[in-house]
Amino acid sequence: MPGGGVSLAATGDVNRIEAPVTVKAYFMCAFAAFGGIFFGYDSGYISGVMGMNYFIHTITGLPYPPATATVDFVLPAWQKSLIVSILSAGTFFGALLAGDLADWIGRRTTIIIGCVVFIIGVILQTASASLGLIVAGRLIAGFGVGFVSAIIILYMSEIAPRKVRGAIVSGYQFCITLGLLLASCVDYGTQNRTDSGSYRIPIALQMLWALILGTGLLLLPESPRYFVKKGKIDRAVAVLARVRGQPLDSEYVQQELAEIVANHEYEMTVIPQSGYFSSWANCFKGSLFKGSSNLRRTILGTSLQMMQQWTGVNFVFYFGTTFFQSLGTISDPFLIGLITTLVNVCSTPISFWTVERFGRRPLLIWGALGMVVCQFIVAIVGTANGSITATKAMIAFICIYIFFFASTWGPGAWVLIGEIFPLPIRSRGVALSTASNWLWNCIIAVITPYMVNSDKGNLGPKVFFVWGSLCTCAFIYAYMLVPETKGLSLEQVDRMLEETNARNSSKWVPHTTYASQMGLTDKGTLAPEIIEEVERKASVV
Repeated sequence: MPGGGVSLAATGDVNRIEAPVTVKAYFMCAFAAFGGIFFGYDSGYISGVMGMNYFIHTITGLPYPPATATVDFVLPAWQKSLIVSILSAGTFFGALLAGDLADWIGRRTTIIIGCVVFIIGVILQTASASLGLIVAGRLIAGFGVGFVSAIIILYMSEIAPRKVRGAIVSGYQFCITLGLLLASCVDYGTQNRTDSGSYRIPIALQMLWALILGTGLLLLPESPRYFVKKGKIDRAVAVLARVRGQPLDSEYVQQELAEIVANHEYEMTVIPQSGYFSSWANCFKGSLFKGSSNLRRTILGTSLQMMQQWTGVNFVFYFGTTFFQSLGTISDPFLIGLITTLVNVCSTPISFWTVERFGRRPLLIWGALGMVVCQFIVAIVGTANGSITATKAMIAFICIYIFFFASTWGPGAWVLIGEIFPLPIRSRGVALSTASNWLWNCIIAVITPYMVNSDKGNLGPKVFFVWGSLCTCAFIYAYMLVPETKGLSLEQVDRMLEETNARNSSKWVPHTTYASQMGLTDKGTLAPEIIEEVERKASVV
C-alpha cells in the first residue's frame, strides 16, 4: 500500500515493542536452526574419510599395507590441505554473494537456493573417484553452505523473540554439533568397508539434510524486516502476525512493526542508501572510535568470527582422526574422534540457558579463559611426555577444552553477529562476518597439515601452544570490545551501541523508542510520513 496506506499503532513504552509469542512461533523459529546440521555434517565427515584406507588408496594410488608401510599410507599434506580448505574457499565467496541475494530476493529464498547448490556439489562428490572431482564438488557445495550459514543467522535473528533470541540462535550451533556427531557416527560405521561405499555413503547422506531444510523453509514465512527494507509494509504486517501467532489487527504486532519501521528510517537518515556499491561501502562508514558506527560494527562482527576460528577447535574436527593416529599410542582414533564430537554435542545445550541467564559477554570472556588453560596443559603434557598416560591426559583436556568452546564461543559468536548490525546493512554485515569465519577456517585448514604433519612442521601436540596463545588474544578482545545484548530487541541494540561502551553495556537499560523519537500522531500511531518515506526510499534504491 504505497503512499502511507498502512496505519501502524505505535508506543513510547519500551516494554511494548514486541508482541507476545505463541509456542507455534517458537517452533517456527527453532526449525530454521536445522540448517546447522548439514553445515556441521559437511565440516565433520571429511576428517574420518581422509583416514579411510579405501579413500587413501583411491586418491593416492598407494598399495594397501603391508605393501605400503602403515606410517606412509596417508594422504600427503597438500592433498589434505586442498580437500579440506576448498570447501571453506567456496563458503567464503558464497557468504559474500548471499548478502546481496538476501536483500534482492529475500532471506528465506536465499537459503533455499543455497540448499539446491549444496545438493549439486554433493552429487559431484558422491560420484568422485579421483581428487579433481571431489575438490570440484566440495567447492560448489561450499557456495551452498556459504549461502545457508550466512543467511540462516540473519533469518533467525530477525524473526526470533528478543527474550529467547540468543537461545534460538544457539540452537543453530547445537545443530552444527549434531551434524558433526552424525558425520562421526557414519564415518565410524563405514570406515572398514573395502569398496567405494566407505566414503560415498557419508558424502551422499548430506543431501538428506539439505532436502529437509529446503522443503521445510517453503512452509515458513519471510522475515518481516526484509519487507520493511523493501518498503512493503502491508506484507510485513501479515508476516509478523504469522511469526508472532497474533491476528492481523493486533496492537502488539502494529507496535512492534512501528518500532522496526521507525528504526529503519532513523538509520537511513544517518547513512543514506544510494546504490549497490554505496550499500557495501556503508558497512565501512563512520569513526573507528565510535562504538555505534557501521565500521566498528563490521570490525566487531568479522573479528568475532575470526576469533572463533582462532580457538583452534576445527583442528580437532577437521584433522582430529589423523592427529590421534599420529600420536601412535591410540588403538582406535576414530572412536576418540567420535568421543570429542559427542562432548561437543552434549555441551552446546548448556548455552541455551546461560546465554540468556548470564549474557553474551560473560560467556565469551570466561569461555576464552577456560580454553587457554586447557590448551596450554595439552601442549605441555604432549610435549613433555609421549606415554599412554600422557595421551589419556591430553584427550581428557581436549574434551574439557571442547566443552568450554561448545558452551561459549561456539554459539556466542553466531548470536552476536545477528544482533549488532542495523537493518540497512544487516544482510551485508552478517555476510561479511560469516565470510570472515570461512576465510579463517580456510586459512587454518590450509596451514594446519603443514604445521603438524611429520613430513612438514612436525609440531604434533605443540600446535596447542599456538591455539592457546590465540585464545589469550580472544580473552583480551572479549573483555575490551564485546558488548552485552541480552534481552534487547534488535532496534534497542542499535540504541545501546550509540549510548554506551562494551564494558558498561550490561548496565544499559532502554528508555525510549524509535517510534516516539521519529514521530507519533495524537491517535497513537506512527506518523504516516515515516511510512511513506520508508516506502519511497525502498522504491528508488
